[in-house]
Amino acid sequence: MSELAPYLLAGSAAVLFLLGLLHLVYTFHGPRLLPRDAELQERMKSVSPVITRETTMWKAWIGFNASHSFGAILFGLVYGYLALFHPAFLFESAFLLGVGVVLLGAYTFLGARYWFSIPFRGMLLSLILYALALILVSV
Repeated sequence: MSELAPYLLAGSAAVLFLLGLLHLVYTFHGPRLLPRDAELQERMKSVSPVITRETTMWKAWIGFNASHSFGAILFGLVYGYLALFHPAFLFESAFLLGVGVVLLGAYTFLGARYWFSIPFRGMLLSLILYALALILVSV
């Protein structure tokens, strides 16, 4: 195994971890994830989704953003830890490597299709670092 591969994969994980952490902070602090239209926010606080009346669109918005952040943070922690402290285990597991590349590919697709440039570029960077690690391991 290339000595550089674990560090590239850890770098990939770090990008996702940092984006997830930043997203979590923005979810609960500051105006960055608030609608520009204050009336929309008030309406979201009073309207329920069709699936249930037990929540509001605003609570769902906050919950979805937080859980999205948790997923990115978890990926970053688990893959970063495995890359740095158990690289043989990680790089010998086709399952874990496959799950990682599929997740990063999906996040990159979502970033290109639905998000804005900063998270998209972060996902793309993470995917590239991950792919480079896989290439180095397979050579």
